[in-house]
Amino acid sequence: MSDAEIEPRKKVLIASANPLFAKGLQKVYGEKWGAESVDFNLAGSMEETLARLESWQPELVIVDYDDRTIHREAFLSHFIAGDRPMQVMLVSLQASGEVVVYDRRTLTPAQAEDWMGVPARPAHNPAKLKSRSGNMKHFLIAGTLVIVSTALISLLFFAVGLLPDQASTQAVTIDTLFNAHFVIIAFLFSLITVFVVYSAVVFRSKPGEKQEGAYFTGNTRLEVIWTVIPLVTVLGFSYWGAQNLAEIREEAAQPLNVRVVGYQWAWLFEYPDYGVTSTTLYLPVNKQALLSLTSRDVIHSFWVPEFRVKQDVLPGENLVKQLRVTPNKVGNYEVMCAELCGGAHAYMNSPVQVVSQAEFETWLSEQVNAVEADPAARGQKWAEINCTSCHTLDGASLVGPTWKGLYGSQVELEDGSTVTVDDAYLLESILDPNKLIHKGYPPNVMPATYGDLLTDEQIQDIIAFIQTVD
Repeated sequence: MSDAEIEPRKKVLIASANPLFAKGLQKVYGEKWGAESVDFNLAGSMEETLARLESWQPELVIVDYDDRTIHREAFLSHFIAGDRPMQVMLVSLQASGEVVVYDRRTLTPAQAEDWMGVPARPAHNPAKLKSRSGNMKHFLIAGTLVIVSTALISLLFFAVGLLPDQASTQAVTIDTLFNAHFVIIAFLFSLITVFVVYSAVVFRSKPGEKQEGAYFTGNTRLEVIWTVIPLVTVLGFSYWGAQNLAEIREEAAQPLNVRVVGYQWAWLFEYPDYGVTSTTLYLPVNKQALLSLTSRDVIHSFWVPEFRVKQDVLPGENLVKQLRVTPNKVGNYEVMCAELCGGAHAYMNSPVQVVSQAEFETWLSEQVNAVEADPAARGQKWAEINCTSCHTLDGASLVGPTWKGLYGSQVELEDGSTVTVDDAYLLESILDPNKLIHKGYPPNVMPATYGDLLTDEQIQDIIAFIQTVD
């Protein structure tokens, strides 16, 4: 083949500061026209583009319409002022790859007349309308799947029973807010998962497809939407939560007063209006209880899961916290400590019994009449409240020595000496537990505060009870 028969190579200039855009177009059109028939040149700025137009004189210029570094007005002015045949394509990836084409050439009068008979713009763009229709179809399908998925996941949450039984009026209020959170969680999970899976299935590359996808730099409208909607949702839930908090703190007339004392590692419940103390929390159903909570030692946290409410319990008479609860379901429950408070934290549980009003009054009457004249019987009551979580009555060993057969026995101390367990030894061990350490038991375990917590009569009652344990 002679040199005259060789077709000249087409010169294509790509103007874009985005190297991915430029390299992508070069690859696409290189495969379309053939690498042997086209020469590409890349320009990354306005000055470089204008210089290449003059020096290299390309037949086709492809301009990144979304690139603000390429001043379109100045470029088009330069284009119009020229007289050399040249084609220009303005490509916008933000507009789904739409292209604006300019064709600068010289025509004869006859050619110009024929050209004027062609309408400059069709009345409508069927391809664009079809694209919009297709996008709407995908959004409708994906939106429907999101709604269905949200409903199914929400039903699953409610069917599984993520929350324990409701046993108070406060639980009803709190669970309403919890359930709303479960629905929002199901919706957000569905929104993300459905769109990811749907896109991976429907818009995956088909066999033989090699072209690159559309390039998007951002969508201001979408960013505003996904900022405003979550903000409004969070503010709405905040207002709803504040209303719920006010509702569960609402005061009822003449509540039942209960003083709750937490200590390592047990709970004590005092009914000051009746002079009754118990290690079991008895509450009448459908009557509000005002719990005044305090601690003897470290921070604890009062929590009955079925009541839903929880309150930290702090040491110090000036840090007494209040908690209101209205049981609405008769049954047996358990109060536990929800604040890590030491080695036996996991076992700091006490029974809670919600009974009818008649049963509660019967229990109160029994407790009031239980204050007997026998010091040992009274001492057994004080020991159950203060001592038996560490000292057993059956010979088993716990934190402290067992009381079974203790009174009158010979005890070896940590220093090797031996003492007889009598009233004086027991009194000294209660008031100053680190003075005479029983061999085999570590010091600084028993609190040295029982002299302040118990009256002299209560201590003598406990000693009298120890004498009877054999």
